[in-house]
Formats: sequence, structure tokens, C-alpha cells
Amino acid sequence: MEPGDHLTREEFEKRYDATPGIKKAELIEGIVYMSPPVRWDSHGGPQFELIGWFTHYSWATPGVRGGDNSTLRLDLSNEPQPDTTLFIDPALGGSARIIDGFIEDSPELVAEVSSSTKGFDLNTKLRVYQRNKIREYIVWRVQERAIDWFELRGDKYSRVNPDAEGILKSVVFPGLWLLPSALIDTAHNRILEVLSRGLASPEHAAFVAKLKSHKS
Repeated sequence: MEPGDHLTREEFEKRYDATPGIKKAELIEGIVYMSPPVRWDSHGGPQFELIGWFTHYSWATPGVRGGDNSTLRLDLSNEPQPDTTLFIDPALGGSARIIDGFIEDSPELVAEVSSSTKGFDLNTKLRVYQRNKIREYIVWRVQERAIDWFELRGDKYSRVNPDAEGILKSVVFPGLWLLPSALIDTAHNRILEVLSRGLASPEHAAFVAKLKSHKS
């Protein structure tokens, strides 16, 4: 398998399995994309911070699950591998399914750490995620020290605007709150402080109760 190959999803998976040594390959709009070696400062480190934020939220929210570099089977021309994924357990009403160990259909939220791939993440990938009705999409533009958060409204993504304190709040995952500057500066105490406020909110309590009632 080579970058730029035009493949169906079935053929992409066959070649992926038959090509040893591939660390990350994605099928986007029927075209194969492969990532170069990952730098710590522009990707690996920020991705680690992003995963930590998601992990703390999922630990406090039974029924919410996450993934790191998990392949998504979205449609016949798109099999991306986003940096992080957050989704509601399918057994509790989530929109994705787990089949043969893969996430199929659309998880509720995906996030990408974007440095050299900024144009791709904010255009081609955005359109793919939007068309497949992934309800929220986060792009961390590392070099520009900025975080874009999109919410699906109807058939189009709209930016999530911060509140008066500059905090971004998820609609799909109540209590998932973020002060962008804290994540960008790896201010862990501030990240946890803001997230803890979200987790203590009535909206988060109601969401947890809803998930529990669905399970019962």
C-alpha cells in the first residue's frame, strides 16, 4: 500500500493487514494517506494531554468510552484514524457500534492534533466527519496555539463559542468543559479545575442519570 492509492474500504483493509510496519494509514474520500514520523513537540505531547482530559471525563461518566488512534469505519470511502475519540457506549444508546473490534458508524466526538495537517484537518476531514454526522469535532492547531471546536447543527458544523469565562462546553457530553489556554499551556491544575466544575454541574449529573436509566 502506498500514499495516494485509490482504494475501496475493503481493499484498504486487506492491504493494511498485508503491509507490515505501517504505523498509521487512513482512507479519506477513497485515497490513502500515511503520516510521517511523529514529533513529540508538535503532536505526541499535545495528543497525550488531550487524551488525559478525555480520560478524566470518561472515568467520571460511566457509559462514556474513548479511544486513541482507533480506526473508524465511516463509509465505503472513508476509514480515518483520528487522534482521539469519545463516544457513548452503543449499549446505552450511542450512535457508533463495535464490530470485529472496530468502531463502525459515527462516534459522538473526534479530535485531531493538527500541525502540518491543518489544512487537511479543517477542510477535507472536516467535510468527511460532517457528512457522516459526527456530532462534535475538535482540532488543536498546535503551531497557532488555537483550538477549534465544532458542533453539528443540522447538516453543518458550527463553531462552539466560549462562555463569558472563555470556557468551551460540549453539548453532546455535558460537563466536558475546557479552558483552551489551560490545555495549550499544559496547565494541569487549571484543566482539572475547569473540568471538575463541569463534572459537578447539574447537566452532568442528569447525563449520568440518563445513561444509568438506559442501562437499567
